Amino acid sequence: MKIGELSRRTGVPTRLLRYYEEQDLLHPERGENGYRVYGEAAVRDVGQIRGLLDSGLTTEMIRAILPYLSGPEEILLPAGHLSPETAGLLQGHLDRIQARIDCLARNRDRLAAYLEAVRPGMEPGERG
Repeated sequence: MKIGELSRRTGVPTRLLRYYEEQDLLHPERGENGYRVYGEAAVRDVGQIRGLLDSGLTTEMIRAILPYLSGPEEILLPAGHLSPETAGLLQGHLDRIQARIDCLARNRDRLAAYLEAVRPGMEPGERG
């Protein structure tokens, strides 16, 4: 498929798909006319890239681990292939995610307590 179709199927603008290629995250073939040609797996790859970016990973981290991901539930990375640098980057990112989760949970609990205090007697579903 050409870049326009990949863009339509993934919802990712063509400019961003070109950026992913520049960052060595996507590897399209080139047709005889020089146009980018993507295989069906590119749809999955773009979704995976978007998910990893949305989780806060940098393109550098994604480039290091993407070849070993075949889907959201399957990792094909033998333990000996993970460099200490990449492991450190990933651990740091996991720590930052956990800190955000902890902060969000505290804020959720505080807001729930506030609503309970200012709107006593209301059922949780009525508080929206």
